Amino acid sequence: MKMSGSLNVTTPADYIEQLTEPRKSDIAALDKLIREAAPKLEPFIHTGMLAYGRWHYKYESGREGDWFRIGLASNKNYISLYVCASDERGYCAERYKDALPKANIGKSCVRFKRLADLDAKALRKLIKEGAKANAAM
Repeated sequence: MKMSGSLNVTTPADYIEQLTEPRKSDIAALDKLIREAAPKLEPFIHTGMLAYGRWHYKYESGREGDWFRIGLASNKNYISLYVCASDERGYCAERYKDALPKANIGKSCVRFKRLADLDAKALRKLIKEGAKANAAM
């Protein structure tokens, strides 16, 4: 199985095309879901993964850089969905631990083996929330 770090791609379509099944179908379905749930977030490639919604950050320390609002990566053992967003209640992804019990969820990352293991409605809701909330690192 090809991992995102080993792919030499420049467009989201290239990224998906170079994956092997069954991961290819899951990533393509997630790409479609993200584009439908968060249509204002422009898709692009960032650090070897699918990214949606360019975001330039700058800390009070002066450190700054470019990142994304939502990211998607095919890793060796799982798929990673990054939702880099928070609000007054905390990180958006963390709030979905109960709704997505078959996923391993950190502050901004939802890791899972197969898309079919996740509740599609909860996933769509998380993506919409992440697209609307404040960007967070």
